[in-house]
Amino acid sequence: MGYEALLLGAVLYLAGFVFVGLTHYPARPYLKPVYQIYLGAVTLAYFAGFWTHGGQTPAMRAWRLKLEAQGGGPVPLGRAALRFACAVGGLVLGGATLWWSLLDREGLFLHDRLAATRLVRLAPPSPGRP
Repeated sequence: MGYEALLLGAVLYLAGFVFVGLTHYPARPYLKPVYQIYLGAVTLAYFAGFWTHGGQTPAMRAWRLKLEAQGGGPVPLGRAALRFACAVGGLVLGGATLWWSLLDREGLFLHDRLAATRLVRLAPPSPGRP
């Protein structure tokens, strides 16, 4: 999560730079809710985009993790959005969706159980192949 936060932080920094450049937000404090919704939408687009196209964010690729649908295969956009919403809600509630994995019979996070998705660990690359 730490590595993901660093990468997402860079994306949000650039997105914020664009928003401020286009709206002159600091001079218009009434745009605060719009700015927050915009950053939330950028965050959703970051995760859902990677999850639905290859199943891996850059951080997940580094750790050889992949998100897939419960039955295997790619994650549809609706499930990716549901997973994102449940994960954010769980983090706001003190990491409830993460604690759930300690009780789940398959070790799934609550947001994966609700969105019918799962994280799988990929095999390390074979010797001689990058």
